[in-house]
Amino acid sequence: MTIGEMTKFSTYAGYLYGRLNWFSFLPRWISEAVTSAQRCFEIMDEQNEIVDTKYPKASEIKGEVELKNITFGYKAYQAVVKDVSLKVKQGETIGIVGHSGAGKSTIINLLMRLYDVQRGSILIDGVDIRDYKLEDYKRHIGVVLQETFLFSGSIIDNIRYARPDATIDECIRAAKIANAHDFIVKFPNGYDTYVGENGYRLSGGERQRIAIARAILANPRILILDEATASVDTETENQIQQALARVTKDRTTFAIAHRLSTLKNADRIMVMDKGRLVELGTHEELMLKKGKYYKLVEAQQKMNALTNPFDQARHMGGRPHGGRPFRK
Repeated sequence: MTIGEMTKFSTYAGYLYGRLNWFSFLPRWISEAVTSAQRCFEIMDEQNEIVDTKYPKASEIKGEVELKNITFGYKAYQAVVKDVSLKVKQGETIGIVGHSGAGKSTIINLLMRLYDVQRGSILIDGVDIRDYKLEDYKRHIGVVLQETFLFSGSIIDNIRYARPDATIDECIRAAKIANAHDFIVKFPNGYDTYVGENGYRLSGGERQRIAIARAILANPRILILDEATASVDTETENQIQQALARVTKDRTTFAIAHRLSTLKNADRIMVMDKGRLVELGTHEELMLKKGKYYKLVEAQQKMNALTNPFDQARHMGGRPHGGRPFRK
């Protein structure tokens, strides 16, 4: 056997070994694929617990909301929201604050009808939300969450997802209101820019403003903001707050915010504690009461002061870290 023949034999043997080795992994891959498929089919076959009534109402929604003694728990024996009542006028902005686990997000989930209340009722324009056609009801609800989900596609596709029949001009108008237009047009491909899986090519603030534009395009009567500015820097937060001020005009809005200062301009603020509504009023009214809300604001101001040396200096009487006082 010549050297050339040995080289050929070794090369082909390597190819053959690779193919045979691939077959050895095949049974395991098939088993994993079957298991994954079974789990997917289980989820797909699961019945939706939230269904339409026998004769659902299909009507336009104005946005007047009433919570009537609502109680709900993810476990039957453990209520997360307890006997909460509130009337909200059309176009009013309601801030929702409280410690983690107080029931803030649960109220939002109930408003979105991801769950149905166990006791009491939620009325929209005087009609129980369980009596509305589910598809029509959700069409009137706009949501901007802390973790924004963008689809793998272009910016225009992600904005238009809220209303597939929207024109380009309508999408651009929504982007301008959301303070998104200026950064979009700076991309070489503008609105046709590919955002990547879950928008990984964009910053958190850019993703958030696209989500706001999407909500604007849907033109909902009720807007839900769940920590919409929690993961952005101060400058971006200001831009988003300006956009939200325009978006919430004439819309009934429920807003949860980690930074309590962002809710100062809300018409009223709900203070939740251990599932109960313990205080309700404007920022000024609640601060004068010096109750639960006052303590939350005070605690957050102290925390902010400790993380900022200038604020810390003011908080400690003008002497940061025991050094000389700051001078103007």
